[in-house]
Amino acid sequence: MKKLMRFILGVFGSIICFNLVGIAGLSSDLSEVSIYEVDSWLISSEFISIVIGFLLGFFILFYLLEKVLQLAIRFERKLKELSWRKLIVGVIGVTIGLLFGLLVSLAFSGVLKSDGVGKYIGILINMIFAYLGLSIFLYKEKEIMRLFEKKYNVDIYDGVISNKILDTSVIIDGRIADIAKSGFIEGVLIIPEFILEELRHIADSSETLKRNRGRRGLDILKQMQKEPNITVEIVDQDFDDIQEVDSKLIKLAQIMNAKIITNDYNLNKVAELQGVRVLNINELANAVKPIVLPGEEMSVKFINEGKVVGQGVAYLDYGTMIVVDDGINYMNQKVSVLVTSILQTAAGRMIFAKPNAKKQIV
Repeated sequence: MKKLMRFILGVFGSIICFNLVGIAGLSSDLSEVSIYEVDSWLISSEFISIVIGFLLGFFILFYLLEKVLQLAIRFERKLKELSWRKLIVGVIGVTIGLLFGLLVSLAFSGVLKSDGVGKYIGILINMIFAYLGLSIFLYKEKEIMRLFEKKYNVDIYDGVISNKILDTSVIIDGRIADIAKSGFIEGVLIIPEFILEELRHIADSSETLKRNRGRRGLDILKQMQKEPNITVEIVDQDFDDIQEVDSKLIKLAQIMNAKIITNDYNLNKVAELQGVRVLNINELANAVKPIVLPGEEMSVKFINEGKVVGQGVAYLDYGTMIVVDDGINYMNQKVSVLVTSILQTAAGRMIFAKPNAKKQIV
């Protein structure tokens, strides 16, 4: 395709140069030259213009066209990454900059009209102030939006109701559907196209477990779309220059000023480092677990041995692990225990207890 484009541009350049020779009056008088006199044709201005035009089109025009296309593609990518908030703030900044430039031009109108270059200086002043207005307003975007929040008592920038972007792990997990259905999550749930593509790859995996997880994620999304109280939106915005899905998620969240819902610990930390707000399902699950205090009594059933000799391990209904001293003696039995201490870890909460005077519950 490139070779074909080069050839077409070469022919185009030859036609242009051939016509320019006629317009400039440099045409050779070939009326009396025989068709067999090749030397005369080769040194004629028409033939030379055709050759030069073809070379210019083949190399120079193709190079310039390629650069223009690259600039257009870069501009399109930047335009896709530009949020409506930045666009509005930028337009306001340019407008205010032009107003200031106009005021300066009016103040020095007598000087600017004194010679022929005055009007060009006025245009230059307007361009400079427009650029300054754009730069300052984009740099102070957050502060400007916060001023609107305070003045009109609305939440524009850091709103409570904001968009949430779901990552692959939280979709496969499935708990997000029940949480959204309960009404605790407000706003639009955004599913990027590249997340859907990753789910499709997982669902098409040759590994049975992985394939089932991918299909479960797609079923969860379908279920959420059918719920009348849940708004799910699929966006096709992608970033071709970014390979990792997590990096794409963070970039999209920055552009849309959205939060990321995940249960991926690493994504959580990386997003927070880059200033993106994260809602972690695991942290939510830990937060809503009932709080127990040392000295409280509860009934548990031991199902496993602990790492330390003599310990027994039981689990509450919401998944919290309880480690009980001397619990090995009550394996597969329901026993009343007293809480002695609580340990909060990154993985969750652990409760340590001891049998309640060896009181056994039948």
